[in-house]
Amino acid sequence: MSPRRNRPKGAGSSGRTAEDENGRYGGWQSSEHWRGEDWSVRHVAGAGAQGKSYRCPGCDQLIPGGMPHVVAWAEHAGVDDRRHWHKACWNARDRRTPGVRRSRNAPRF
Repeated sequence: MSPRRNRPKGAGSSGRTAEDENGRYGGWQSSEHWRGEDWSVRHVAGAGAQGKSYRCPGCDQLIPGGMPHVVAWAEHAGVDDRRHWHKACWNARDRRTPGVRRSRNAPRF
């Protein structure tokens, strides 16, 4: 009996296809219109968010690794300006006020 093959057949040397690259974080991507701009929004599943933690611009709190969240960036700016949001913060982005919500003694990241 031969071992189980984990890679799809004919996917090239890396074993990844174009479909895998788009959905490799276990979520889905869409486009939304907000504040006069088109935004690319990628929903990241918890399994695809391992390792790093990010700071949410909506609530200024950390998003720990392994937590489902949303990655959003303006389409004209590109992926270098992408931001990681809690899903609830992204959905409430119009109700949030701008500005820093840290206390005076909180560390700046």
